[in-house]
Amino acid sequence: MSRRRRLGILAICCTSLFIVFIDNTIINVALPSIGREFHTTLSGLKWIVDGYTLVLASLFMLSGSMADRIGRRRVFMTGLTLFVLGSLACSLAPSLVWLVFFRMLQAIGGSMLNPVAMSIIRNTFDDHRERAQAIGVWGAVAGIALALGPILGGLLIQGVGWRSIFWVNIPIGIIAIVLTVAYIPESRAPRPRRLDPLGQIIVITILASTTYAIIEGPGRGWGSVEILSLFAVAVVGLVALVPYELRRHEALIEVRFFKSIPFSGATLIAVASFFAFGGFLFLNTLYLQDVRGLSALRAGVDTLPMAGAIALFSSLSGRVVGRFGSRPSLVVAGVAMGFGSFMLTTLSPTTSFSRLFVAYVIFGIGFGTVNAPITNTAVSGMPASQAGVASAVASTSRQIGQTLGVGIVGSALANGLSRGTLAQRFASTTHLDWWLLSACGGVVLALGYLSTSTWALQSAHRSSMQLESEEESPLLSGLS
Repeated sequence: MSRRRRLGILAICCTSLFIVFIDNTIINVALPSIGREFHTTLSGLKWIVDGYTLVLASLFMLSGSMADRIGRRRVFMTGLTLFVLGSLACSLAPSLVWLVFFRMLQAIGGSMLNPVAMSIIRNTFDDHRERAQAIGVWGAVAGIALALGPILGGLLIQGVGWRSIFWVNIPIGIIAIVLTVAYIPESRAPRPRRLDPLGQIIVITILASTTYAIIEGPGRGWGSVEILSLFAVAVVGLVALVPYELRRHEALIEVRFFKSIPFSGATLIAVASFFAFGGFLFLNTLYLQDVRGLSALRAGVDTLPMAGAIALFSSLSGRVVGRFGSRPSLVVAGVAMGFGSFMLTTLSPTTSFSRLFVAYVIFGIGFGTVNAPITNTAVSGMPASQAGVASAVASTSRQIGQTLGVGIVGSALANGLSRGTLAQRFASTTHLDWWLLSACGGVVLALGYLSTSTWALQSAHRSSMQLESEEESPLLSGLS
């Protein structure tokens, strides 16, 4: 395949990432406007974000397996179509309940985009350095989308209304569908994995019950029978899932991947970093608009430094990973995300915008730097036939982190606001949240060192050799 065609495929795959990420930041800027129109509570705002990320986290691995089985291009096109239709439906939602439902429809399509696109990239770029650079471009596109999202969202909300933010996805998605038909070849795994419907049901049950309990806990009472029962369901599901998946030859969650210390580290780093990112966006949006009284456009402009830093350092991180490995990027990411959040642990209604600017930039540097090593580690140590599943695990970890970040910091905020209004108590109530996000940076730093050690890299080599051997043995037995 020519270099020009490979770059064209990369551009098409990046388009899917663009619409998913721009949708993420646009919806955060729109939360106050949606809340006012639908007269919703804080838990309702959390559902607008977490209803979407919950479905993504639940279906990423299924989508990865389906793409390896029935064709990556076919699943990718289906995802684009559903995402476009879901976006159109969101723009017409008559109530909060319908908006959350249509956001979930969007997410069903979105679950077929990023992990499948990454699988396509993994199978298109065979050279390790080219693949790392391609992933760096992928990360830079995410940063560009994050940069454009707040500005474009602010302009649309101020000029037309919040419903118009979903229109952005429609023309871009249609163009991506046409280009996919024209340029992306169909590809499948040599030995596609079997489906695991019971494992999928258990995963959905665990994530849904945990998310619902975290979001609704402040309002219904943490000690209520309903909330305690939901947490119990999640624990029972997790206890049942692990031995069940260990017994399956081709499980939904491939436990053998986690024998690789770098892969396990990348998974946990993804959870911690996206926990911080999801919580940071959620708190910051409410602070700028509902506490400081800024318009959606001004709030978007004020967060542009963070998004710009994410865009710039995502690209730089991809090059650094390709040349020096993952450790330098992970160290910078952990320190920057931790310190950027730490700067807001004393947030008040009168905190200077210069302090906010510096905190946003530092946090953006950290988050922009972390994506390339996560993705590169997740897919590089795996056989090409398992690229869809491996990248889906990494994508799932990201969404689980973001879901938990919004749910937990939002619940802590709701508890603190029980004795006052948002504007009166928001800043002081979120101090513990910012400490929690800062601790996530420390987790990224510690795991970054551990997962890039010589011992960890040796475990990755052993795991890869074992996976390749187990893939070959059924084929050899069939020939004998």
